[in-house]
Amino acid sequence: MNTLLPLLCAALLVPAAALAQTPDAPVNPPRAGAPDPFQWLEEVDGQGAMAWVEGQNAKAQGRLDGDPRYATLLAEARAIFSAEDRIPMPSFRAGGVDNLWQDDANPHGLWRHASLETYASGAPAWAPVLDMDALAKAEGRNWFFHGADCLKPAETLCLVRLSDGGGDAVEIREFDTRARAFVPGGFVLAEGKQSAAWLDADTLLVAREWVPGEVTESGYAYVLKSLARDGTAVELYRGQKTDVSVFPVVLRGEGGRADAVIARRGITFYESDYMLLGGAEPVRLPLPKKASFEAYVDGQAVFSLQEAHGDLPQGALAAFDLAALKADPAGARAQLIFAPGPRQAIQQVRATKGRLVIALLEEVRGAVDVYDFAGGAWTAARLPLPADSNIVLQAVSGRDEALFLKIEGFLDPTSLWLADAAGLSARQVSALPDRFDPATHLVEQHWATSSDGAQIPYFVVRPKDAPLDGQIPTLMLGYGGFEIAMPPRYMPEAGKLWFARGGAFVLANIRGGGEFGPAWHQAVLRENRQLAFDDFAAVARDLTARGITSPRRLGIYGRSNGGVLTSVSMTQHPELWNAVVIESPLVDMLRYHRLPAGASWIGEYGDPEVPEDYAFIARYSAYQNLKAGTDYPEAYITTNTRDDRVHPGHARKFAAALAALDAPVIYYEPTFGGHANDADPQLNAARWARHYVYLMQRLMD
Repeated sequence: MNTLLPLLCAALLVPAAALAQTPDAPVNPPRAGAPDPFQWLEEVDGQGAMAWVEGQNAKAQGRLDGDPRYATLLAEARAIFSAEDRIPMPSFRAGGVDNLWQDDANPHGLWRHASLETYASGAPAWAPVLDMDALAKAEGRNWFFHGADCLKPAETLCLVRLSDGGGDAVEIREFDTRARAFVPGGFVLAEGKQSAAWLDADTLLVAREWVPGEVTESGYAYVLKSLARDGTAVELYRGQKTDVSVFPVVLRGEGGRADAVIARRGITFYESDYMLLGGAEPVRLPLPKKASFEAYVDGQAVFSLQEAHGDLPQGALAAFDLAALKADPAGARAQLIFAPGPRQAIQQVRATKGRLVIALLEEVRGAVDVYDFAGGAWTAARLPLPADSNIVLQAVSGRDEALFLKIEGFLDPTSLWLADAAGLSARQVSALPDRFDPATHLVEQHWATSSDGAQIPYFVVRPKDAPLDGQIPTLMLGYGGFEIAMPPRYMPEAGKLWFARGGAFVLANIRGGGEFGPAWHQAVLRENRQLAFDDFAAVARDLTARGITSPRRLGIYGRSNGGVLTSVSMTQHPELWNAVVIESPLVDMLRYHRLPAGASWIGEYGDPEVPEDYAFIARYSAYQNLKAGTDYPEAYITTNTRDDRVHPGHARKFAAALAALDAPVIYYEPTFGGHANDADPQLNAARWARHYVYLMQRLMD
């Protein structure tokens, strides 16, 4: 097919005034304060924009799918993502274990249930609960399962979240797991970005767009109501349109009873008010603005603190006695549970029936502590688990003291452990087989010095027999935002498609993440964002200095906030890398707050409507800092049309701007998949096959 045809169609479909703004016509690079020459690409399903996407997709597929290596990589990736010997990751429900299974026969997923005994034995006796592929076919919708909230204690009536295309907006329906059917006349909430929780068998707590336009500037709900089975809705709490969101938190005690209801009012992404409901008026809990609800156990409401509060240090975990809170909300005082050290960070906090379980990072390696509350005091003990691994709390039971842990490392296949929080014991119940030969590579941790002298840790996974002559093809990953840590993890697709062909991998634990707690994150917020980019560049230079790789052989990958990182790294330091993968990215940082759900992230990046913020954002925003005549490395930019978290306009506009400068660029946009781009295992396999074809072309050829 003539790949110019879709572009010619686009010229016929966009407004006449925009004809000179198509990628094939000469335009000036985007500039701060100037009209945006590619803003028409923000119209997600616009005819002109989609015709442009189709043209770009055809060119990308010709380049990537047409590579002789693509078919082999695709087959290897499909074998990984659809393997029958994958671990069926569990969640606890109704005294047993649930799992959503996706494979070639069920790309949308099969929700199924087994007893804990058969699951832990390694031979689960699965019973189907809901076939998402059959549902999608019957209703003519592209349904994907986004989880279920089940009414305690029986956990057989569930609020099922259905996403059309994998995006964040969901339709919520009441489902009976015993009948394996949606409840006739049951609760149904039309599609939207919403949250719902059971109050009791006949009442929900719902935050949603109750009337058209009743959402925040970020696109989320700010009005919380109780909703009865007869349709009666009573307003419980109303935030403000300038907030990020409001959603309910139910503190459940013995037998699943609702001991208290709290409305979390998200003022910014990081600042919240927690409002105790049930009295004549909502009462704000005595917490700092930067605090997060974590768990409820033994009458104690547990919060993590992202800023110091009184004698409680930043990063601490603290608890309120609920009875004291109800008696005197303003006067209640929190009790310290745990304060991390300078090289520790709390990653997850969950509650079993009677214990608090905390997953930690220590020097970017995992550990799990169990806390018991007795006699007014908290005591801690550590679960005996493998060292030098990443440990994730996969599932925690609220009926007893059982929990599942996922344990993995770069070269250690993912394993699943069943632990007893009361008995402080743990045993492995399943593990992946090796998806690649781990004996060919070794893992190292190094530290690079950033522009301000800060020491930045990073992991290297490299071929052990390759000489350190700067010639190892290396893929470097970074994120650096939202206090999200990036610890070691098992990446079978990387091992099979990249390591097995002699590639190396680098994980840069730059500031902005959560590797060392809130301070590590807050060091690069807003006007200090440049330090995160400096950290990433420092790691690249350190790799070259150690002889591990060189700019000719170094590529970078980032998704979402990582797309900010990679697009800025490409424009600020085109000399440091030869391949740049930019996936589901934020790029136009002077306009991100006007694209859904960008306004929610002003606490991270700053507000472009404020002149001082505009100035520091404009200094790094990649879209406005492209320069004609610069020798940029070829970029591979990809997103999907149904990403309703980070607007696809970011990726589209950046690709169009690069093309207008005659800079090399590949752009690919599938039509569904959601923000993670992995809703469908077959499309996910194709996604990684294209990534690694591109990286091989740039770094190995």
